[in-house]
Amino acid sequence: MTPPNTLLLVDDHPMMRRGIRQLIELEADLLVVGEANNGEEACAQVKRLAPDLILLDNNMPQLNGVETLKRLREQGYQGKVLLFTVSDAESDVRDAMRFGADGYLLKDMEPEHLIERLREALRGGLVVSPELTTVLAQALRSPQGASSLDLTERERQVLKMIAGGLSNKMVGNKLGITEGTVKVHVKNLLHKLGLRSRVEAAVWAMENLR
Repeated sequence: MTPPNTLLLVDDHPMMRRGIRQLIELEADLLVVGEANNGEEACAQVKRLAPDLILLDNNMPQLNGVETLKRLREQGYQGKVLLFTVSDAESDVRDAMRFGADGYLLKDMEPEHLIERLREALRGGLVVSPELTTVLAQALRSPQGASSLDLTERERQVLKMIAGGLSNKMVGNKLGITEGTVKVHVKNLLHKLGLRSRVEAAVWAMENLR
């Protein structure tokens, strides 16, 4: 039997954490292994628990979600991080993606949709509330004004598959190339487009590749 994916809930509102925990407890493939009241607690718990995914509120005192995300990435956390917040400000969305978030969700979503998005993120997909797609695409336009014409045909293929939520291994299997070769293509296309992460590349592809 496959062990469940582990989650850490980070929110300064205990009632919100309790509600999400109760929702997740109904799912056999998901397991909440910890809760944190603020960013400092989150960083400490991640070192101890190493969860597969962190659901992270942005509007917290002292250390907000984006700042917490930045610190988590700096300390080497490689798992999934989803911002879960009430803010749809372009600056928040942009900063979250720049610092390596795997998605950005608004708290007014339906509970069953949250579970779907958690699973999607764990599979490697880009997870964004539908109403934020335009905001996100605008926020992440390449400052270098790069064009998809700058990419090779193989890089375009890889980019489209990344946007579809495929892992490097899955991309390699579909294209008949090694995972290492896929990593090289990803590195090259990120450099050409002036982007920093797979998530940014996926958003760029949604906006620019038809």
